[in-house]
Amino acid sequence: MSKEAVFIYSDDQLNYSFSETHPFNQKRIVLTVDLLKKAGLLEDSDIIPPRMATDEELLLAHDAKFVDIVKKASKGEITDSVGEMYGIGTEDTPIFPNMHEASAMLVGGTLTAVDEVMSGRARHALNLGGGLHHGFSGRASGFCVYNDSSVAIKYLQKKYKARVLYIDTDAHHGDGVQWSFYDDPEVCTLSIHETGRYLFPGTGSIAERGNGQGYGTSFNFPIDAFTEDDSFLDIYRTAMTEVMEFFKPDVILTQNGADAHYFDPLTHLYGTMKIFEEIPRVAREMANKYCEGRWIAVGGGGYDIWRVVPRAWSHLWVAMSGQEVPRGPLPKNWLETWQKEAPIPLINTWEDPLPLYKAIPRKDEITEKNAQMLSQSLHIIRAENSND
Repeated sequence: MSKEAVFIYSDDQLNYSFSETHPFNQKRIVLTVDLLKKAGLLEDSDIIPPRMATDEELLLAHDAKFVDIVKKASKGEITDSVGEMYGIGTEDTPIFPNMHEASAMLVGGTLTAVDEVMSGRARHALNLGGGLHHGFSGRASGFCVYNDSSVAIKYLQKKYKARVLYIDTDAHHGDGVQWSFYDDPEVCTLSIHETGRYLFPGTGSIAERGNGQGYGTSFNFPIDAFTEDDSFLDIYRTAMTEVMEFFKPDVILTQNGADAHYFDPLTHLYGTMKIFEEIPRVAREMANKYCEGRWIAVGGGGYDIWRVVPRAWSHLWVAMSGQEVPRGPLPKNWLETWQKEAPIPLINTWEDPLPLYKAIPRKDEITEKNAQMLSQSLHIIRAENSND
């Protein structure tokens, strides 16, 4: 009998570490696991350790030269100036010892999740160490060396002959995954993100719809800065429902960055914990309706590691594992353990304190603009349906 959900994790995932001061900090996974365990929401029996991706698997989505350069960088055999040609040794993605092994372990975690779901051992699988969606075939970018989602999708195609829908709700556009499958009609990418007018990587316009045989299988929903929960979730539910019905995937892979929250220091969206409760609930509903439950989820961005990410990612696991949404105070022993280390006061409840911010004077204008964008982005589906 298959499990409802499995949680891919080991301390080896913490080796993906640029520096103590870098915003991409894997302590957020430690904080999340500890919160889930102390809240009684994660058992040791739920956890499966990741394996390291092989070179053959990495080459499904990455150039051999790039993998070789990362290996050499891992051993200190290249300079930053050489690495910069391949996106490493930069301010965003600095070189660190054993970079190749650490990156391959994150990819292997997502492949472990894939095998658990596609073998039928679990309906859903979560790898919070994954979600490195900015990595390209021959270049690292935006904190991401190897792109675990791109490798996993290629792996799903090769090993399981699967038709894959990739859904990205990180505040930053899922550019690396989109471009990897831009001309592939068997992979559909859906990204809801803050508009690239103000935010890295600057891509993800509604005009990016795919190319050649893949035209019409790339969907982008660039939302305005200061977008709040209701507008975000309306776009998400509508896009998910219509794209799922249009594409009819065999499996969904969701990237679950937690950086659309108001507290996130690198973005300009005004989300609260409400969206991180709802995003995985809708994903689970859609996976059960269209994919016989086959759902693989990965982490992603999220740079307020103390107040936001542990609670947001806990909601993801709670939804995947079919548990009741936690309410009220966080576990006292979790708060006592981590407040000693946190540089800011922790939020002590599962919900955000409200009001979290002052009222946005342009709320109606932003909501209307987002609604128009949604309609334009889904036009290709709606036009086809009206012609049937």
